[in-house]
Amino acid sequence: MMTRLLVLSLLLLGASNASAQDVRYNFDKSATFANFKTYKWVTMKDAAKVSDLVDKQIKEVVDAELAKKGLTKSDSDSADLYLGYQAGVQKEKEYTQFNSGWGYGPGWYGGGWYGGGGGMTTGSTSTIYIGQLALDLYGSQAKNLVFRSVASKTIDTEAKPEKQQKNLKKAVEKMLKNYPPDAKKK
Repeated sequence: MMTRLLVLSLLLLGASNASAQDVRYNFDKSATFANFKTYKWVTMKDAAKVSDLVDKQIKEVVDAELAKKGLTKSDSDSADLYLGYQAGVQKEKEYTQFNSGWGYGPGWYGGGWYGGGGGMTTGSTSTIYIGQLALDLYGSQAKNLVFRSVASKTIDTEAKPEKQQKNLKKAVEKMLKNYPPDAKKK
């Protein structure tokens, strides 16, 4: 029974950590985002390569989100923006500790204080995978970075492709939520 309670608690903690996405963005306050209408995909120098399938999935999701923002994809070098991405996965060790709180110990009982120790603390380590995706938008004329957004999330390595695609779509929506930046924030 105690083992089941421990496993259930660890699963719930893991589920809450795995669902959160950390998204950050920054932008050039002097850029005139209203002038950007078209973009061209470019390959980032020294960026880690992903499979052709993942590359296609990332680009399709970003293309769909940028279309909602009024931007048009182009193959021309005269596009207003150059768009590139970097993706990676990092391994981290996670230590989980659990105290059952069961057993005898100090407390109030029958009108008096009693002492003693109690409870059982157990722990385990596991490897977690953190996926990160960074989108960089460069002004094509000056070739300067005008907008950057980065998303990080714990990855479930056993998730089905549909779940992975859903997570990617959700991440890109959050990453581009603040594009174009509000002029008032300048």
